[in-house]
Amino acid sequence: MPRFRTGVVSRILDQRSDVMRVLVIVDDELRRATVFTRVTGTVSEGDSVVVNTTGVDLELGTGGDDFVMWNLASNEAGELSGGHILKLRYTPWQIDTMSAEAPESPHHDLLAEANSIEGMSVVACGLHSQVAAGAAVARHLRTDARIVYIMTDGAALPIAHSNLVASLKSSGVIDTTITCGHAFGGDLECVNVFSALATAKWVCKADIAFVAMGPGIVGTKTYFGHTEMEQGQVLNAVWAMGGVGTAALRISFAESRDRHRVVSHHSIAALRFAASSALAVPLLERGKTDEVVAKLTGAGLDRIHDLRMVDSHGTFEALKAFDLAPETMGRTVDDDPDFFLAAGAAGIVAAQLTAQDS
Repeated sequence: MPRFRTGVVSRILDQRSDVMRVLVIVDDELRRATVFTRVTGTVSEGDSVVVNTTGVDLELGTGGDDFVMWNLASNEAGELSGGHILKLRYTPWQIDTMSAEAPESPHHDLLAEANSIEGMSVVACGLHSQVAAGAAVARHLRTDARIVYIMTDGAALPIAHSNLVASLKSSGVIDTTITCGHAFGGDLECVNVFSALATAKWVCKADIAFVAMGPGIVGTKTYFGHTEMEQGQVLNAVWAMGGVGTAALRISFAESRDRHRVVSHHSIAALRFAASSALAVPLLERGKTDEVVAKLTGAGLDRIHDLRMVDSHGTFEALKAFDLAPETMGRTVDDDPDFFLAAGAAGIVAAQLTAQDS
């Protein structure tokens, strides 16, 4: 059962479109909380609010925040979108969206018969934090490209929860966001990954699409029990729709957990069940690349995918150029450079495939 508690807003820490970060006093304890204003409306200092404290009370990796469920000091009623597609369906928090492919959408006629993405370059990521390096490098190499980020519902559902996406948009690295499944709050909404890919191609005119869940991957220390399995499913959709898929490998030599060292078991499991795609392998120092390749070939991934060796050290220059400082599992670029080099390698391959296609 979720845990709900009542508190009083003490201070507004930060506010941007669709999200506020606040301090709430709950039982004499000062706690950080996030407000998704599209769902609950805004709050003010002194307002009594109901907060969901479940994730923090369980000490999960939710970003250290509670979430405001309702503002008891307001009678504010939300405005309907005009669309009939509900996300978070049949829960007390269901919200209506103007889904791009719905009959009431201005894009419906364009998408009604769309069943291909005709060679669009797509990077399938396993983690949200891979998007920054991959997209920054792609933008650095292809300044004229239209780059779209598709956020799935494998982790955080509100795109407003991602500070990273806000930075990528404000810096001009990505042009448009699409939220699919039960994820919501993108520039465009879609029902599933297939329709999101079609929307990226035909509505957004994307040259490159990055597909990844939001912050907060789910894992269970089992082979299949993690949401990173969606990476293989995304590559299957890309292949089936006539796109060109590239997989971003989850690589780390700084990771303390053995199952995620060198190449994460999440990547290996997902890619074993994925359609043949380009597998971007970064050239690393001190024989690390040999360890990565050994891990991939040991799992038989070289028999499924096209392993592409990439010098991706320009990743750091690209991140600096766009003033981006992403983190993964609390580790910075300096703490875990190989992780970001791997993500950058995927962006380089995607940009090269786009250039070949154009």
